[in-house]
Amino acid sequence: MSETATALLSVKGLEAWYGESHILHGVDFDVREGEVLTLLGRNGAGKTTTLKSIMGIVSRRRGSVRLEGNELIARSSDQIARAGIAFCPEERGIFASLNVEENLLLPPQVRPGGLSLDQIYDLFPNLKERLGSSQGTKLSGGEQQMLAIGRILRTGARLLLLDEPTEGLAPVIIKQIGQTIRTLKAQGFTILLVEQNFRFAATVADRYCVMEHGKIVERFANSELDANMGKLHEYLGV
Repeated sequence: MSETATALLSVKGLEAWYGESHILHGVDFDVREGEVLTLLGRNGAGKTTTLKSIMGIVSRRRGSVRLEGNELIARSSDQIARAGIAFCPEERGIFASLNVEENLLLPPQVRPGGLSLDQIYDLFPNLKERLGSSQGTKLSGGEQQMLAIGRILRTGARLLLLDEPTEGLAPVIIKQIGQTIRTLKAQGFTILLVEQNFRFAATVADRYCVMEHGKIVERFANSELDANMGKLHEYLGV
């Protein structure tokens, strides 16, 4: 990834609150067009709150969140989604009463260029096998994660926020999710990934930002991962 690549998303001085709790304390980073940037950190470091703050789903936020140069900090969550950002939360949000295809068809297209159902099934053959017969919560954890990612790919958003997509999944499914992320990147998607498993992140990331206590405390490229392993062990407690 070129150091001069265009910043698709630029976050500056981002602060966020849940009620009276001040969670983010001036978060700064850019996500370059076409890259995978991974936020690493312990539980409670502020990673998920950063994604939710970008989407405008925290109690209060201030600072700057720019997508393609357009300021989003004062916009509502639905306006942010329609600007071209898609969020796949850790809890996945699968609708229990809907089958696979009904879950996939639920989100509206916010921009041209969303993947078709056939393209999503090519990415996730497991879902095609479970099409009309399986309600959302009867799927395995890995299939639910595939469905959650597939659902946001229909929207036409080119910036994807993925929150802990490998959490609780079997190694074979984690490998599939990694291949999917690499495929999406090759197709021109830009991805901001929250992950605790840096061994998985190393297979997909271009760059890393390490978070602690609601701030970015380290930044380095994937090529510098080995040189920063000691710091990672310290920050992540692994």
